[in-house]
Amino acid sequence: MKKILSAFVILIWAFLIGLGLAIPPVLAAELASDVPNNAQVYIISPATGDIVSETFKVKFGLKGMGIAPAGIEKPNTGHHHLLVDLQELPDFTVYLPATDHIRHFGGGQTETTLTLPPGKHQLQLLLANYAHVPHEPPIISEPITVTVR
Repeated sequence: MKKILSAFVILIWAFLIGLGLAIPPVLAAELASDVPNNAQVYIISPATGDIVSETFKVKFGLKGMGIAPAGIEKPNTGHHHLLVDLQELPDFTVYLPATDHIRHFGGGQTETTLTLPPGKHQLQLLLANYAHVPHEPPIISEPITVTVR
């Protein structure tokens, strides 16, 4: 029954994401996935303090888990979300909305090319499960700060 409910929720989720809406928090909380104790997400590059051009590559790292695209329910996996200049962390108990500050990599990507305006910017990675819900407990990197010139 849980698999049928999960499939139904994913179908609804796909429809809602197409409309730019989110899964209701009560459903999202039920979809949270457990993680191994040694799971860690981090930014390989750039490093904190780096000076980068307006367009630069960000490489994602993950230890203790695997990568799987959004929509694929497989234990001990997830996909990356890049948090860009967030004033405060998102609610970890609900679906992560796609915004300019929360970038989704639901295809299982492990790097991206980012274009940001000149100035200081904070980047942080957050892993989420097949339904774009952060794991329990959340797997989040230390933030890094780069300067765009």
